[in-house]
Amino acid sequence: MSLAVCIICCRRIGTSTTPPKRDLYWKDIRNIIKFTGPLILGGSLFITYEVLALKKSLTLDTQVVEKEKLKSYIYLDAVSLAKREHQGITYQARKELHKALRKVLAASAKIFRNPFDDHFSTVDLEDHEYGLWLLLKKSKSDDKMVRLQAVEEMAANHYWHDYQYRTIAQACDVRTIIGLARSKEADLRFFLPPPHLPAVKEDYSIEEELRQLLASLPQTEIDHCIQYFTSLALRESSQSLAAQKGGLWCFGGNGLPYAESFGEVPSATVEIFCLQALVKHSEIATHCDKIEANGGLQLLQRIYQLHKDCPKIRRSIVRIIGNMALHEHLHSAIVHSGWVSILAEAAKSPHVIQASHAARTLANLDRETVQEKYQDGVYVLHPQYRTSQPIKADVLFIHGLMGAAFKTWRQQDCDKLEIGKASDEECYTQCWPKTWLARDCPGLRIISVEYDTNLSDWRAKCPVERKSIAYRSHELLKKLRAAGVGDRPMIWVSHSMGDCPALKELHDDFLTFAKDKNFQVLNFVETLPTYIGSMIKLHVVPVESADLGIGDLIPVAVNHLNICKPKKKDTFLYQRTLQFIRETLAKDLEN
Repeated sequence: MSLAVCIICCRRIGTSTTPPKRDLYWKDIRNIIKFTGPLILGGSLFITYEVLALKKSLTLDTQVVEKEKLKSYIYLDAVSLAKREHQGITYQARKELHKALRKVLAASAKIFRNPFDDHFSTVDLEDHEYGLWLLLKKSKSDDKMVRLQAVEEMAANHYWHDYQYRTIAQACDVRTIIGLARSKEADLRFFLPPPHLPAVKEDYSIEEELRQLLASLPQTEIDHCIQYFTSLALRESSQSLAAQKGGLWCFGGNGLPYAESFGEVPSATVEIFCLQALVKHSEIATHCDKIEANGGLQLLQRIYQLHKDCPKIRRSIVRIIGNMALHEHLHSAIVHSGWVSILAEAAKSPHVIQASHAARTLANLDRETVQEKYQDGVYVLHPQYRTSQPIKADVLFIHGLMGAAFKTWRQQDCDKLEIGKASDEECYTQCWPKTWLARDCPGLRIISVEYDTNLSDWRAKCPVERKSIAYRSHELLKKLRAAGVGDRPMIWVSHSMGDCPALKELHDDFLTFAKDKNFQVLNFVETLPTYIGSMIKLHVVPVESADLGIGDLIPVAVNHLNICKPKKKDTFLYQRTLQFIRETLAKDLEN
């Protein structure tokens, strides 16, 4: 049972200049309480409530009140209540509310005690309320299949009154609200808005509180580069000093050149430094506990809400929450701090990066239907919601040098003249594996991986050497295994993995392995040069370098950047890729 705080308000329905008689006034007040129906309970034993505003000049239009009969709340413009003037009103209002609440608590107790096949004949409810409360009860069943079916039915309802969505939002448990957030068609009214955040400490700025949070975390169990940048984030408080540092700070493929980040969001410089360091701290379980214990969930939420126009900051914050969600003992704190409503809304965003980060966090919270855990840098592009469709295979998208999980696989921009001549889907998509492949080849789990590949990750600013290929490969392999990669057939789609002695050795090992396992291989190679800046033109991967010596090699009249970015669904590049995936899956099923 959870502790809920229920604040009851009234809406001003009518006013007059002449105060009503006191006995008639309280008759109307009792009518409001009678008509409001079941109050929002949250499945709790304790409820606090408050009359926010009542005035002697208030009168009621009974016809309007009748129309409100099926609703659980009536709003009133907030007016402060002076104790000396309205002390009697306050007392009587509380008394009437006590009666109503005792009645509803008794009804809800009977509902949750009765078996599922009982139609609540002993409960004082309106006929239209039975279905709602039955679903709520089923969502708390000991039978997992019953729970899942109840959540599915809740999410499928689009004809409920507003108050019914709000009732479920208050009455459902943590498991149910997470399930609703991972249901594609769920109405956002299922999710309570985040609670009011604690006020910023006097003489403290948001930046200072963020720096304090970072300073409270242990400086052990993290590599030397993270220690270095943590101290840098704590030390630098002015934009001008930070801009002089130069260099590239890159975590998970989201490298931010210092000068570039300052130019785009100069007011958020300190937050960017601290949040990037917090992302890495949140990869350590004990540090996640410290973040939660020191009020990090609330502070990060405040920063998230303040920076609606800065996706980089929001993305870093959701990455932190997603890492914390890997630890089940923190789930209740994440939910009760109001993050589910934020994530549910973000998951419906048309922007693939925002939606994918939110979907990753919600998947880590959903222990009902998800066994895998998605660590930072492993993003499921499809399915991002709960689905009953069985997954036949995994398709993994691995970017190359200087790439990233989303930007590498976006569609090539259409020409301006083409806009309007094709469907929106064909004209432009932010990520074709998510938009096209998921629809054209059902039954796939499509994963895009992000990892550090920048040629100068830490430059000379980090006091230790850059991570080796072997180290990064080992770290990536652990993340993929945690995500369940390898438990079903899989297809790898990669881009531009490079020419050096270490890679040549890996290449030879791959050929031996691929031939032994009879892998199916398809290789595209660009035939057009790529412009590097405005002056340099370079053929990045020539045909002789792209020839693996196994499988088909297909030249395509595009440059290196667009070899992985089909322009439309009907282009040869996409259609041949789709054909290869379908044929490979069919052969695997035959075997």
